[in-house]
Amino acid sequence: MGKKILIIEDEKDLAKILGAYLEVEGFEAEIASDGQEGLKLFEEIKPSLVLLDIMLPKVDGIQVCKKIRESSDVPVIMISAKNGEMDKVIALGIGADDYVTKPFSPLELVARVKAQLRRYEKTMEPLTDSLQELSLGRLRLNKTSYTVWIDEETVSFTTKEFDMLYYLASHENQVFTKEQIYQGVWGYSEIGEDNSVTVYINRLRDKLSKYQIDYIKTVWGVGYKMTTVL
Repeated sequence: MGKKILIIEDEKDLAKILGAYLEVEGFEAEIASDGQEGLKLFEEIKPSLVLLDIMLPKVDGIQVCKKIRESSDVPVIMISAKNGEMDKVIALGIGADDYVTKPFSPLELVARVKAQLRRYEKTMEPLTDSLQELSLGRLRLNKTSYTVWIDEETVSFTTKEFDMLYYLASHENQVFTKEQIYQGVWGYSEIGEDNSVTVYINRLRDKLSKYQIDYIKTVWGVGYKMTTVL
């Protein structure tokens, strides 16, 4: 039996289509049509990944995601009919791993599901002692515990924020395009119009700036790099 994917979507026809595509790929799809039912199913079936619409009856997707994050770090892909920047910032800020705007290709969404599962499973793999921690300037990051220290003070980062910070820090002084960062952090090669990289770069800079840290640099016309060199 394949991995369980929980689809929380009130558009029943869309949910059935997504479920059918996922089952063809060997997954087991479970569907909930509102946020309340979705949370109940989440506790019952313990899915490997959640596809979560933002606009839901009873309990909206933002609240559902927050509730899931209280007890689990399984991948959550938010689905929205809205294309506003603020919706994406909110969704990613509360712990969603990816964000897809309707209309979208079911095949694209299935590809994103596979990519998120690969990334999540990779984080579960044991690391050698030499790779568990890395230091960069005043930062220390532990990949096993997903912990960040700044001057020995533990600082809170979401799972995806940590993934991006670790990715950049582990390649000090190397310049990455948005596409390369997206591939490295999300595991999905087609970035398209998605500006998730920019959203997360801004979130990381905001958190680090509170400690007067400015390690993430923009290389105009190319992308970003992380360096302690002024």
